[in-house]
This record gives sequence, structure tokens and C-alpha cells, in this order.
Amino acid sequence: MTERRRIAERHVRMACGLIAAAIAIAGLCYSSWLLEFVLKIDVNPVNSFLSELDAEGKPHRELFATADKIVGAVLMPAALAGLLLFPRRRFTTIGWVALFCFGAATIGDVLLPLRDCTPQNNSECGGSGSELFPQLHQPHALTSTIAVTAIAIATFAFSVAAFRYHRWRILREAGLVVLVIGSAATVWMLVADNLPGNYALGIAQRIQVGSMSLWLITLAAAVILEGREWIESDSG
Repeated sequence: MTERRRIAERHVRMACGLIAAAIAIAGLCYSSWLLEFVLKIDVNPVNSFLSELDAEGKPHRELFATADKIVGAVLMPAALAGLLLFPRRRFTTIGWVALFCFGAATIGDVLLPLRDCTPQNNSECGGSGSELFPQLHQPHALTSTIAVTAIAIATFAFSVAAFRYHRWRILREAGLVVLVIGSAATVWMLVADNLPGNYALGIAQRIQVGSMSLWLITLAAAVILEGREWIESDSG
């Protein structure tokens, strides 16, 4: 092996390590909502959205908002780097682009925070007093919807790529399990939101967001393994 080859492989390993580290950090920061069980926060996890943790006027808004900013700040360059570093194929390209959009939408969540809506003041949020979640009528709901849609596209795209191209092995195994759990929670939310009564939408969303964090950490591991296999295949 030539010296130039060794240097190129070292650069690839370093790039993969940085991309994986950024994605893992994003996954950990996106699970900052778990601090609600440690901090004194007047929020019922059964029937509240996670966006309420960093809503305007909340005591720990800066903590949760900073975590979301970090998610976007590290995930967008990581997605661009992944797009440039790894071989471009249709589904992996879709996955990296969707991951970039997820990071951007997460920052949008911070810039358009949830306003505190109660039955007494929810007319300011665009809803009627009989609705369980008047927050859904706020601009914040748009950025959150874009974020969830983007990461859903990313997970499906990378999962399809893993099976179709016979690469990204860990995404065919652990990643698929996380995807199924997240999809089930999403269906739970979509169905329950259109039914009368309270069906623990807060729990469903926490399972959904938790699965997103786990998938990001799984993707970080997949980047390391994929980079290693890529180098070994080229060396062979």
C-alpha cells in the first residue's frame, strides 16, 4: 500500500468519525426531554407535547432550546459531509438531504417556540376552547411537522438503501427495529388525534421522539461501520 493510499484512508476514517460523532451528539441532545423527569417542570407527560418544555415563559426553556440548537448545528454539516463523502445512490442521497432538512427544521422549532395555550387564552393560538391541543394551530406546529416528516423520510430512505444496496448492515437490523417502534407511535398519534377523548398522546410522542434519538445513534454507528467496510473493500 502506497503512502498516498494510507493518507487517503486515514482521512476517510477521520471524516467518518467526525460525521458519526456529530450524529451521535444530535441523537443525545434530541433526547434532552428526559430531563423533564429530573427537573421540576409542571408538565404532565401523558397529555402534553414535548414542545411545551421550551415554550415561551417556561422556566427551563433555554436548556431545552439550546439542546435543539445543537441538534441542528451539528446535524446539518454532518448530513452535507455524509452526502459528499459516501458514494451517491438514490436512497442514501434522499436520506442525507432529509437529515439536513430535519436539522434545519429543529432550529426552526427554537426560532418559533410554542406559545403557552390554555383554555382561557387559546383564542390567541388560533383554536377553539373545546380542543385538547390548541397548540396545533401555531406556526411551531409547521416546523415540528417538517422535522418529523424529514426524519421519517431519512429513516425510510436509509432502510430501503440498506436492503437494496446490501450496505449499512446495522440499519437492516437494529435500525429497522427502531423504525418499526417509531412508526407504531406515529400511527398511534395520527389515529388518536382524530378521536374524541385523551389517548395519551404525550406518551405516544415521547416514544416517537425517543425512537428518533435511538435511530440517530444507530446511524452514527452505521457510518463508522460503513466507512470501515468501504476502506476494506477498496483495499481488497
